[in-house]
Amino acid sequence: MKAPRIMIIEDEDLQYEIYEEFFAEFSLLRARSGSEAIALLAKWLPQVIVLDHILDDAEQGLDFLPDLKKLLPHVPVIVVSGALEVQDQMEALQGPRRAHYCLSKPVDLEVLGKTIQTALDACGEQEVIQQFQSLERSRRSDIEELLTRSTDRLNRQHQIRMQLRDSSDKPNISALARDYKVARRTIIRDLQEMIRRGELDPSVYPDWDRESQDPSS
Repeated sequence: MKAPRIMIIEDEDLQYEIYEEFFAEFSLLRARSGSEAIALLAKWLPQVIVLDHILDDAEQGLDFLPDLKKLLPHVPVIVVSGALEVQDQMEALQGPRRAHYCLSKPVDLEVLGKTIQTALDACGEQEVIQQFQSLERSRRSDIEELLTRSTDRLNRQHQIRMQLRDSSDKPNISALARDYKVARRTIIRDLQEMIRRGELDPSVYPDWDRESQDPSS
C-alpha cells in the first residue's frame, strides 16, 4: 500500500525536520511558501495539506487557502499556526473554500497525527464518496416515498370508482375528503384523473369546472 501523500507548507527548517521525523510513514512534500505550493500542485497531488500561516517571502498561508481549495476542492487542509487569533481561526473554518481543521502552535504532534489520519479517513476522496452515497440514499428514499404515494393514490381512486359506479349523482367531494382523510383538492384531482383515463363518465359532473376552480377546494 502506498504511503499517504501529505504536503507540508512550512518555512521553518527545524519545524519541517520535526514533521519529517515524526511522520516517517507518510510521503511528505515540502513547500516554503504558498506560491511554491501552488506551483508544486501541478506535479504532485496531496491527500492532505498542512498549512502554516507565516511563510517565506512575507506570505501568509490563509491568503492562499482560497487558491488551494479552488485547485483541490476536496483535499482537506489543516492550518497550523501560532499567529492566528481565535476569530481568524473561525473565519478559516467557514465558507465554501475553508480549512477542515485549525491547530495552534506549538502543535502537539500526536494531535496533528490523529488529525491527519481523521482527514485521510473521513475527508477528501472518502468525503466525496460519502456525499454520493448520501445522495443515492436520498434518491432511493424519494423514489420509495413517490411509489408509496402513487400506490396510495391508485388504491384510493379504485375505491372511489367502486363507490361511485352505481350512482348517477354528482359525488360529494367534501364527504369523500373526510372518508379518505385527504384535502378536497386531492379528491378533485383523483376524479379528474379517472375522467381522463375514461374510468368515470364526465357527464356526471356538470359543474366540474366551477368545482375545480373553487378556492375553498
